[in-house]
Amino acid sequence: MSKSVYYYDPLPKDDGDIEEALRDKAREHPEEGFWMAHHRLRAEGRTWNHKRVHRVYKALGLPLRRKAKKRLPARVKEALEVPPEADHTWSMDFVTDVLENKRRFRALNIMDDYNREAIHIEVDFSLTSNRVVWVLNHLINRRGKPKRIRMDNGPEFIAKLTSQWSEMHGIKFKYIQPGKPTQNAFVERFNGSFRRGTLNRFIFEDIDQV
Repeated sequence: MSKSVYYYDPLPKDDGDIEEALRDKAREHPEEGFWMAHHRLRAEGRTWNHKRVHRVYKALGLPLRRKAKKRLPARVKEALEVPPEADHTWSMDFVTDVLENKRRFRALNIMDDYNREAIHIEVDFSLTSNRVVWVLNHLINRRGKPKRIRMDNGPEFIAKLTSQWSEMHGIKFKYIQPGKPTQNAFVERFNGSFRRGTLNRFIFEDIDQV
């Protein structure tokens, strides 16, 4: 071993400036990760090595936690059949379009599979699971309860609120397999007619016109 190595006394690392700078960036931009914080520091003239900054970043416990995707339960393919009577099975789905000012809106289409009647179209800029439940309650008061409702796996349909609503009313929610819109063909066909005959035909200035 050389004499210089034997007598080498490493200087203590002072990362206080880096820690303070990273904490400031985390407070100002909590949604951003390491590389955005590093780029912002570089833009401010901080020329610290990115490996050193990343080591301090991890030591401070700043890395963002990624949300795990919710795994859907297995969906069973069912033959699409015409129900034996009206209000036995409903289908529902969303359609999206834009106003003249490019603001996006949505339409919740609900139809009776027995006679392909569009029993309700709810239009608004935002249609949450609460709104879906409100619409279904309105339809039940007007027409009575169906035995089941067919739909895709949209977040509004698989939300805890809608699941609890279906159990409370004794209505089966029949979810189609992901990526298989033909399993909900009745309402999908209506969506196409609704788009060609209304949404693509007219220019809407505001949501009331829709």
